[in-house]
Amino acid sequence: MAAAPLTAIPADIVCAADYERYARQHLPEQAWAYLQGGAADELTLQANLAAWPALKLWPRALTDVRGGHTRCTLFGDTLAHPILLAPVATQRLFHEQGELATTLAASVMGGVAVVSTQASLPLEDIASQAQGPLWFQLYWQGNRDATLALVKRAEAAGYHALVLTVDAPVSGARNREQRAGFSVPAAVAQSNVAPIAMPALQEHMSPVFDGLMTLAPTWEDIAWLIRQTSLPLLFKGVMHPDDAVKAVDSGAAGVVVSNHGGRVLDSAPATLSALGEVVAAVNGTVPVLVDGGIRRGTDILKARALGATAVMIGRPYIHALATAGALGVAHLIRLLREELEIAMALTGCQTLDTIHPGVLAENKD
Repeated sequence: MAAAPLTAIPADIVCAADYERYARQHLPEQAWAYLQGGAADELTLQANLAAWPALKLWPRALTDVRGGHTRCTLFGDTLAHPILLAPVATQRLFHEQGELATTLAASVMGGVAVVSTQASLPLEDIASQAQGPLWFQLYWQGNRDATLALVKRAEAAGYHALVLTVDAPVSGARNREQRAGFSVPAAVAQSNVAPIAMPALQEHMSPVFDGLMTLAPTWEDIAWLIRQTSLPLLFKGVMHPDDAVKAVDSGAAGVVVSNHGGRVLDSAPATLSALGEVVAAVNGTVPVLVDGGIRRGTDILKARALGATAVMIGRPYIHALATAGALGVAHLIRLLREELEIAMALTGCQTLDTIHPGVLAENKD
């Protein structure tokens, strides 16, 4: 039986990995399989985790970094640090307060949470309780009208940006979930959208090509959507530099280098491997964010050195949520920020803007 969430942080939780260890005690088997699993053989999931530690940093001596800080600005909001909470669906599966807890923690720590279309609470309820800026993650809803209606709800609720997930028109083959028999319990089901009606299929037709992909958006659809909203819209799930260029040409306000945490296309490269080429492709025209396997403050510094403006974390903050609710998430963000500050000081970087490629001791493979 899963343990109840903690009301205080144990002294032996000193890094993100410790929260993962504790979260295992607080979640049932099916929820754990859903959270931890990736697509197919989980090669991409493991590649994400292995890539960041493999990149080394040069220590620098006697550098004056007094007065340094981790502040950054994104779309008009000044943030205390470049650590965003990535969109994660149905968070009440992991803690009874779900998205209310994680958005509270993000705001208390001076950051941003990205609320999922598939949140377990209405997007308006989450926004009404927020104490800081929120972004809204958007899944295409099968047609323009339904998608635009969701966007207008996010605008009216006061969200500061939209994050369109573009890498998952079809879900990956999540074998670990399948083996565990996972399904979302009705009590924590998605609150913001109704199920999308699938086309009727004849026996010889493919549920992928003749079903799901007929509901997927095109570049033209997204260019149209950008024209309909006053909010900056980022493309999440950009891995190829050509797609990054197309995103900018379509009007994207930013791109997020992401492989969906290894949950969609197995054998896709680690996000670190794609980051540099995407940064070069957009050439400073829009902010570039990255997620996937980030577990340490040193990883955040490496991402900045490769050109990322900010990072998103996913599973780590859900581990903290499952362990100790909003308190755990806030504590995790603090740990990562402190690790980032230490790494900056020891590599001679006073601010995020002074982090540069020269802090990297070797190139990625």
